[in-house]
Amino acid sequence: MFHKKSIEQLLFEAGQSGEGNLKRSLSSWNLVALGIGAIIGAGLFSLTGIAAAENAGPAVTISFVLAAVACAFAGLCYAEFASMIPVAGSAYTYSYATMGEFMAWIIGWDLVLEYALGAATVSVSWSRYLLELLHKYNIHLPHELIVSPWETVKLGDGTIIDGGVINLPAIFIVSLLSLVLIRGTKESATMNNLLVILKVAVVLIFIALGWGHINEANYTPYIPENVGPGQFGWSGISRGAAVVFFAFIGFDAVSTAAQEAKNPQKGMPIGILGSLIVCTILYVLFAHVMTGLVNYKDFAGDAKPAATAFAVTGYGFLQDALIIAILAGYTSVILVMLMGQSRVFYTMSKDGLLPKFFSKVHPKFSTPFKTNLFFMVFVSLFAGFVPVSDLGHMVSIGTLLAFVLVCIGVLVMRKSLPDAVRPFRTPLVPFVPIMGIVVCVYLMASLPGESWIRLVIWMALGVAIYFGYGRRHSKVRSLNEAEKLAEK
Repeated sequence: MFHKKSIEQLLFEAGQSGEGNLKRSLSSWNLVALGIGAIIGAGLFSLTGIAAAENAGPAVTISFVLAAVACAFAGLCYAEFASMIPVAGSAYTYSYATMGEFMAWIIGWDLVLEYALGAATVSVSWSRYLLELLHKYNIHLPHELIVSPWETVKLGDGTIIDGGVINLPAIFIVSLLSLVLIRGTKESATMNNLLVILKVAVVLIFIALGWGHINEANYTPYIPENVGPGQFGWSGISRGAAVVFFAFIGFDAVSTAAQEAKNPQKGMPIGILGSLIVCTILYVLFAHVMTGLVNYKDFAGDAKPAATAFAVTGYGFLQDALIIAILAGYTSVILVMLMGQSRVFYTMSKDGLLPKFFSKVHPKFSTPFKTNLFFMVFVSLFAGFVPVSDLGHMVSIGTLLAFVLVCIGVLVMRKSLPDAVRPFRTPLVPFVPIMGIVVCVYLMASLPGESWIRLVIWMALGVAIYFGYGRRHSKVRSLNEAEKLAEK
């Protein structure tokens, strides 16, 4: 359970090329764009309204700052690991090197929760904005095919859809992007770069045009009076931070692509921290304008609050363009999430903890195509049948747990391998990783109890799979035991 991979072994694997391995094709700019592509999406365009209406009110801006602080601590730890160990797999790989195989499995299984369900969450929100656009042009899809069975949706004209059979638009976008990923990493990155430019332009236009139409009365009271645990007041700001934390998870998706970076020692810290800084600034400004345009109470049950807020500006002719651009932005988020998940499973399979099926690389495109196809089906099931709010909470708690383990990993590595080469060093150790642990645990504690129950059930299932399959097929364990026998 506690067999570890050495840094030398990981670097050797990262340096391999040829059949069965990933191709290095991503520049520093690609990595920053990858981070921004994953970060700016449902967290900003959808969950901001939910957090404002149910938790923090106009003070959702403070929630974003609190979430960003947690991410900054974790991001600095991620940057050190990503520059030291430029291997696909993100926190899973780092845990393998610091805390051993069992903890690596736990974090890898946790990353399924983060990336796969993250992609499902965003695809549901993508579906909502698509319906709004089609509705404006009097195109109406059958209600049974656009809403999950346990969800109520309110369209812009007030039409309420109370439950359906399946969310087909969400399944469509997941399937389409899975096929794009199979085509190639470089091609996917190029598509992502174009979508990121469009998405950032939309955010800037929203802020610039909306600023002049802010109604100061909407900011009073800025921190609404507390009416229950997690509902307004400072406890509401904390829970709001945990909810919108989903909006920041993209920066760690950058680290899953380390094995495909041209110069990972330089590019990974730039990609991780650069995307985090850019997005934090945009988030705070965007949330400030959105809650200034419309009273926070009006965002209750609204999965497309950005469109609702922008309608107040009077720039009706830009409304359609805004929705189309948001759809494009969501597309890049789903793309990066699906890519991150496939790289984690690829690495776990290479280590023997999952069947060889997941590490099978396409002979022409050099992508883990079978993993892409598997998650196309897996993510589609969640996207088609589970409400967006439940998905968002599950993703947030999974991400926070991953961040806690990465921060612990830096502390362990500094103690166990103090002389290892570190192209990027996390500053103020142990203060930064300890604060990362404290803030992330605090945000986890502010999430609803159901999120914890689901996390425990998910992890119990993962532990069962590890002892049922992974432990018996582990390549590292077999190698270490063979070496011990040889020594005897």
